Amino acid sequence: MSRFKPAAALVREEHDWGVSAQLSGPADGLAGIVTIEATFLPAKCHDFHRHPGQEEVIYVIEGTIEQWVEDERRTLSAGDSVIVPASAVHATFNDGHEPARILAILSPAVGESGYGVEDVSAEEPWAGLRG
Repeated sequence: MSRFKPAAALVREEHDWGVSAQLSGPADGLAGIVTIEATFLPAKCHDFHRHPGQEEVIYVIEGTIEQWVEDERRTLSAGDSVIVPASAVHATFNDGHEPARILAILSPAVGESGYGVEDVSAEEPWAGLRG
């Protein structure tokens, strides 16, 4: 297992909201940390969800996002970050006209992929929170 990952070797996954690539996780021998780069397309979002038992730091690389943590909302731009406590419901929206890129760091790694997610966007109060 190499400790170095050239950009061309990253596996990029397409989602309805954009593209992501896992930079580190259990497949790399890391039990404590998962790192994901994600690009949110304009007018797309990763709607309200939680990572059971995982803390997360989101760092904005480029663009602007509307970030929610529970019922608190902030607009974040390149260089801004947010700390999401373990299991806290949160969401990322790109209401802009340009893609927005983030780096998400989660700990600890869970399961084989290192990343656990539970969609709560259809549940109240999350379903009606954004209006």
